Amino acid sequence: MGIKHQLKKLRDGYVTGQVARAKLPAFSPAPIRRVRITYIGRVQKVGFRLEVSELAKRLGLTGFCQNLPDGSVLAEIQGPANRIRYLNTFMGSLKRIKIRQTITRELEPIPGETAFLQR
Repeated sequence: MGIKHQLKKLRDGYVTGQVARAKLPAFSPAPIRRVRITYIGRVQKVGFRLEVSELAKRLGLTGFCQNLPDGSVLAEIQGPANRIRYLNTFMGSLKRIKIRQTITRELEPIPGETAFLQR
């Protein structure tokens, strides 16, 4: 196993542990929405997609996230609006990630979607 693989394994363990330790607030019922968010900044090679997907799963959100060729990350997130807001606030608070800009677009919810995928 190479050093690069070992470092990635350590980073991934840190990321999943951080999400598992996060204290989630009590959420009141909120309308379901779907948003497409493009995160621009230092968001690749820092565990960003893993953190988004682990937190989204913990929050009961669905959708996906994927790296884009220009170095940004695209996410489509569906679920209660207050949980989506929490996810965005949480991601923006991380020190190892530097989100310079987000571009958000409202979409129609996809009925029957049941998972959050990391592409």
